[in-house]
Amino acid sequence: MAKITYIEHNGAEHVVDVKNGLSVMEGAVKNNIPGIDADCGGACACATCHVYVKEEWLAKTGERSAMEESMLDFAEGVEDNSRLSCQIKVTDELDGLIVTMPESQH
Repeated sequence: MAKITYIEHNGAEHVVDVKNGLSVMEGAVKNNIPGIDADCGGACACATCHVYVKEEWLAKTGERSAMEESMLDFAEGVEDNSRLSCQIKVTDELDGLIVTMPESQH
């Protein structure tokens, strides 16, 4: 299990424990975190779970897949540290992960 901090664009923080094997998106949805809509249910078919991953966590969250890159083309405010939270699988190694939602998702 990993403790993940979700930060809304307005600065509101939500710290939750997410079970290993779930995605960062699933952790947000199960805990009613505002700003992560997950319209496609985690199928990497929308960009409504777009987050910014803190720089120090990028290597641990893995590389973007070609499909994720393609879906991020539909997101607003994409940065180098943008990820789709449905594509980040939770492991013990992600304990302490911090993600921030873009302004367009409030």
